[in-house]
Amino acid sequence: MSVNRIEGGVTAAKGFQSASTAAGIKYKDRQDMALIYSEVPCVAAGTFTTNVVKAAPVKWDQDIVYNKPVAQAVVINAGIANACTGAEGYGYCKETAEAAAKVLGIGEDSVLVASTGVIGMQLPIDRISAGIKAMAPKLDGSLESGTAAAKAIMTTDTRKKEVAVAVELGGKTVTIGGMCKGSGMIHPNMCTMLGFLTTDAAISKEMLQAALSEDVKDTYNMVSVDGDTSTNDTVLLLANGMAGNPEIRSKNQDYEAFKAALHQVNETLAKKIAGDGEGCTALFEVKIVGAESKEQAVTLAKSVITSSLTKAAIFGHDANWGRILCAMGYSGARFDPEQVDLFFESKAGKLQIIENGVAVDYSEEEATKILSQPEVTAVADIKMGDAQATAWGCDLTFDYVKINADYRS
Repeated sequence: MSVNRIEGGVTAAKGFQSASTAAGIKYKDRQDMALIYSEVPCVAAGTFTTNVVKAAPVKWDQDIVYNKPVAQAVVINAGIANACTGAEGYGYCKETAEAAAKVLGIGEDSVLVASTGVIGMQLPIDRISAGIKAMAPKLDGSLESGTAAAKAIMTTDTRKKEVAVAVELGGKTVTIGGMCKGSGMIHPNMCTMLGFLTTDAAISKEMLQAALSEDVKDTYNMVSVDGDTSTNDTVLLLANGMAGNPEIRSKNQDYEAFKAALHQVNETLAKKIAGDGEGCTALFEVKIVGAESKEQAVTLAKSVITSSLTKAAIFGHDANWGRILCAMGYSGARFDPEQVDLFFESKAGKLQIIENGVAVDYSEEEATKILSQPEVTAVADIKMGDAQATAWGCDLTFDYVKINADYRS
């Protein structure tokens, strides 16, 4: 079983179309709404924010994903999050779904909605409704349409994030595509992170949800830009069955192959989010190897990736390894610091920094060269077992503070 990377995003799979428009919700002179539509009804899966404060679209989507048999469209807006907006905000989710249902000729309970942007502001529902009417006639299954949608959902993102893969299941080619946005308020625990995945695989709703829930733990939930868990975090996965493969109804060989393909999509998108953190100059990857358990490795990796002091050192291209060991030490995971080996690596090379908890005679100049690349990895071997985990984040820069000191204007 091989998973092949192909061009495209949410429109790569059979039967999926998208459109985008400039609705003027918050931004001027740019597209800020997107619509995803399947020619046939889909089974839907989702994972959502663990923040107690949940935005109205999260509550709307949870009801559809958990309680309704099918979904067929997703309406997304950028600029206003529709969070902390009470009954009025939830009512706008319903009005959004009604408007989309009317122009698409589908049921309102098969329309998912998603919002990202400023918390506490009400949606301008007249502009949302006008945006839906403008997008419906423009629905298109081209790769270009998918890319335009990926650009329309951006907020402080500096680049669009999309990916697609193909895998053979039961003698049929199955495609999974996706797009996401996320740059700040990223510390998902299911990121503001929104992810939209589409596939033409034939798979039961139960197996689709199982695959997504299992994979989110190792992908989106291993990303942190700033330690803030958003009110709006949502990942939606729609499957329309148009590939014609034998339906996946159990955790068989086809399920594992589907999950491997889904993992490639999710991991790629997760790393794109981390590498586009607000104001960042580098993707920072932390690998913990030689752990006693997966849980221990995850705890250690996430502690390092969220350390502001470590992130600042990465920005300064400074091999300040003490900050990494310190972050591991306060993580809550038990390990022997006198057994730890630490390496830095990037395209510029690999360098051991400490051995058995003590600095080796390394070249600071070489370390700086390695840490000056746009993608940097720290590998810590704690020599306790065979388990490992990888987390992704970014450096902490002056620009992060500038962007977030003035976000609402």
